[in-house]
Amino acid sequence: MAGKSGRTINATPSNRLKGAILSWEGLLVLIFIAVVIFCRIISPNYTVENVLREMPKYLSEIFLFFPMAFILMLGEIDISVGSIVCLSATAGCLFSNMGLSFPLVIVTILLVGTICGAINALLITRFPELPSMIITLGTQIIFRGIAEIALGDGGSVAVTDFKGFMSIAGKIGPFPYMFFLVLISAVIFTVISVKMRYGREVMAVGSNRDTSYYSGIKVRRVIFIAYTVMGLMAGVAALFLTAASYGANTTTGTGFEMDAIAMAVFGGIATTGGKGRMVGGIISAFIIVCLRIGLGQINLNSQLILLIIGVLLIFAVLLPNISAMIKAKQKTKAAK
Repeated sequence: MAGKSGRTINATPSNRLKGAILSWEGLLVLIFIAVVIFCRIISPNYTVENVLREMPKYLSEIFLFFPMAFILMLGEIDISVGSIVCLSATAGCLFSNMGLSFPLVIVTILLVGTICGAINALLITRFPELPSMIITLGTQIIFRGIAEIALGDGGSVAVTDFKGFMSIAGKIGPFPYMFFLVLISAVIFTVISVKMRYGREVMAVGSNRDTSYYSGIKVRRVIFIAYTVMGLMAGVAALFLTAASYGANTTTGTGFEMDAIAMAVFGGIATTGGKGRMVGGIISAFIIVCLRIGLGQINLNSQLILLIIGVLLIFAVLLPNISAMIKAKQKTKAAK
């Protein structure tokens, strides 16, 4: 049907199901199914019960993905989060062994993480001429260095009072408590990114910082909140990681920042800022967790696991460019 403007108006609505399947999130769902089938083939122990039992070792990284997504949407980066996890876990173990009550141990772990995040936020907002990668590289070394000094010559500490940590490492049926907290966090961060003003401000700042500033958005505040929340969630990750391992050492949290970034980028969140949706990142996070569990069950070398994740990451970055090139060639042929 033609309107007054001369444009053709479709009488039937577009196929939303087809659009969802062809979207990046739809592709990720198919990849998730393929990963589950692949892991089931290579490992006879890859069952729902075994996967849920091993999940607590990996779910803590997903807590880092949520605020990392916001930081990447801002066009920034944080490579210090693994060290924040290490320092927070170390502080929790040491204070627990000093006889501090478990509720205060929780507060200590979360407070240490939040303070570290706030330090990053303060440095990045006060010195905007310095790249966030350089700042967080420096704090990465400092935070892990403090943890190593606190751990001493042994390089590790074990929790002597397990009761408190065992209480949060429990399960509801086959599902660990952490699994439900991850789902709750996913809902909260998704709602913030889609429905709330702060989420819109993050996308605006990531798209064009100067325009956002002159339109009245408090750019420094938006960035400060993102990095502080990053520290808080690193504390949450440290809490549950300690509950899963009952201790901490100098390698605790190593590589967590890369996994969080991989989850976000593989989920379709652009590192240049201003683009991405939380849903894709959440799906990709579970893809990486399930893949890690499956490959770990066949005792595959950890370096090979990182190699596979790296290939997936490069694939995620290149695919949009390849798709754009194909579409451009098709338009050129059609024009001829």
